[in-house]
Amino acid sequence: MIRDLWLVGIGTGSPAHISLEGQQALRDAGTILIPRKGPAKDDLAELRHRILDAAGASARVLHFDMPTRDDSLAYQDRVIAWHDEIARRWQSALSDGAEGPVALLVWGDPGLYDSTLRIAERLSPKPAIRVVPGITALQALTAAHAIPFNTVNGAVTVTTGRRLRDHGLPQESDTAIVMLDGECSFQELDPEGLNIWWGAYLGMSEQILLSGPLAETGPRIIETRAKARARHGWLMDVYMLRRGPAL
Repeated sequence: MIRDLWLVGIGTGSPAHISLEGQQALRDAGTILIPRKGPAKDDLAELRHRILDAAGASARVLHFDMPTRDDSLAYQDRVIAWHDEIARRWQSALSDGAEGPVALLVWGDPGLYDSTLRIAERLSPKPAIRVVPGITALQALTAAHAIPFNTVNGAVTVTTGRRLRDHGLPQESDTAIVMLDGECSFQELDPEGLNIWWGAYLGMSEQILLSGPLAETGPRIIETRAKARARHGWLMDVYMLRRGPAL
């Protein structure tokens, strides 16, 4: 049984992204859960271990294997079933009991396009949940490109690649930041007047940045992205689309 569950935002890959509060939480935790996502993504588990070492954490570390999604199901059903199974695997990993608070290292921030809080709701009995905020991919992207998040008095939409494909670029916003896009959905847009700022492995030594008019930069992003994924076995990226110039 998990009495206390701490969700610690770890930013986008750099140990320096973790706040002082996050570092202290990792040191104070009794047990830390780390997902394994298969041999091709061993780097992600190793990165979490490096973050623990940098924070001076000495808790018991337990691993669990992340399940794969059932592609035979409709999208919403697929996600629900996947979350159910992750919650079961958390509990299975802790079957011999949790020592003190249990911590999970959450990529970015637990509150932004991350499902860890929803998965935690499936635990029974429900633990006391603590969220430690982390640097988001949005912040890491705009910082890496040294550009503001918004134009003067301009609206910003944060969306997903799936929604961009289905609904296009929101008309009410000057800026859209697109997450969870494995299909380079910007290809579906009319590039006229659009600029893009793209980043992968933000905050890590492998960081890659590209920017410019969408018509010219989009094909470069697609090629660069494919090569990076082949080289590393995994890729995390995010991009910003804006009508007009950066500022």
